[in-house]
Amino acid sequence: MDKLQTDQGRRRFLVGATSAVGGAGVVALATPFVLSMFPSARAKAAGAPIEVDISKLESGMMVTQEWRGQPVWIIRRTAAMMAQLAKNGHLLSDPDSDKSEQPESCKNIARAQKGHDEVLVVVGICTHLGCSPTEKMKSGDDGGMGADWPGGFLCPCHGSKYDMSGRVFKSMPAPLNLRVPPYAFLSDVRLLVGAEKKGG
Repeated sequence: MDKLQTDQGRRRFLVGATSAVGGAGVVALATPFVLSMFPSARAKAAGAPIEVDISKLESGMMVTQEWRGQPVWIIRRTAAMMAQLAKNGHLLSDPDSDKSEQPESCKNIARAQKGHDEVLVVVGICTHLGCSPTEKMKSGDDGGMGADWPGGFLCPCHGSKYDMSGRVFKSMPAPLNLRVPPYAFLSDVRLLVGAEKKGG
């Protein structure tokens, strides 16, 4: 009877130990597969879409996010900034953005998606030699750019100027407007930068 109880105890111990080792093996094998479903920092830098909360982005403000190792500017333009866009056409090299890069949904004067016209999303890199322009969003003398300045951006490297839609002015070193990356509104306050629709 003692030998039978000892054998059963030993059997239970061996079954339990085998199950534990097998379970640990399954977890060890499954972990890399599960982790591969989440983008790493390296994958994000390579181009995985990023979600951005713009709920605190007030009118006239700009935030910068990193996508593919590049600065992406998100700007909520004021009514005055929006009204100025139509007046800039004769000053610009590519006013209709025919030669410049943007999603088809942003090929308009605001270079923004319909229903969210005031929100500009652009890659903050000059199309000349890759410097990052500085914001000069205030128009006129308030921006320090002269009385006739309509508001926009100035590249400090070679002087290229862009308006509040990221459109380059005539006779500037930059050949194209600032690039508009693919993006989508997940809601009124959340953006997905890097894809035109979630999972895209």
